[in-house]
Amino acid sequence: MRRLVLSAFLAAPLALAALSGAAHAQQGGAQQPLRTAVDGTFAPHAFPKLDGGVQGFNVDLFTEVARRMGRPITIDSASFSGLVPALNAGRYDFLAAPVTVTAERAENLLFTEGYLYTEFQFGIRKGTPPIKSLDDIRGKAIAVNKGSAYDAWAQKNAERYGFTVQTFDSQPDAVQAVIANRVYATLGGNTTIRYAATRAPMLVPDFTIKETRAHWAAPFRKDNAALRNAVENVLECMKQDGTVAKLSEKWFGSKPAADDAENTVFPGYGVPGLPGHDATAHTPNCG
Repeated sequence: MRRLVLSAFLAAPLALAALSGAAHAQQGGAQQPLRTAVDGTFAPHAFPKLDGGVQGFNVDLFTEVARRMGRPITIDSASFSGLVPALNAGRYDFLAAPVTVTAERAENLLFTEGYLYTEFQFGIRKGTPPIKSLDDIRGKAIAVNKGSAYDAWAQKNAERYGFTVQTFDSQPDAVQAVIANRVYATLGGNTTIRYAATRAPMLVPDFTIKETRAHWAAPFRKDNAALRNAVENVLECMKQDGTVAKLSEKWFGSKPAADDAENTVFPGYGVPGLPGHDATAHTPNCG
């Protein structure tokens, strides 16, 4: 396991300190590090730096959250499958890794509101006519990463929409098949498709499947609402001042829309409509 220790000791506004004071007390004082973790192989959210440690959107996002809270932060890089058990065991205060909020997960964990939307997106070769609806992929070959959620969707819907599926051992291999014109498009997560396009100019992010949209958010233990609320307050301030949108554009290569999660402050605390959502109205205290 690799650990990246990031300092964020700048003083937070007094009002924010008051809001998060209860959470700080739980952690043993205002200068105790926030303990968190990412899947360090999930570019561009978190991936290795050449000189050691990890980098990426989620690393930058929660380093800034900690800085604004006046807290240092430690970010472990570990396998995604072990992150939630480690959180529940008390090893971490929350997870900086992007976690899709589902009803089942929200029954067992507390989540912030979404800071990104995750949704399925096609990537096509530059110069290819854009996909306007799923009817446009009829008769086409679609590349997916073998064993992924996108593979599962494609296998389930291939007959319905009349396309064929080609599986590859990695998403970069699927992207290369598009660039080489061996398939019409690749299907993946919106952030990974956008990131791949920044590395492969011949790939163009295209049609998104809106019904697959969900929140990517930070999970906390059920008994840690004070810290969840304090972190969410900071995230909302970062949405309002454009910081989340700027980080998104930096790492994913395109400016988020006005109604994307990067720019949307959702009502209450947590994801509206799912377990754990606190509908209490509040105004972000940004100092």
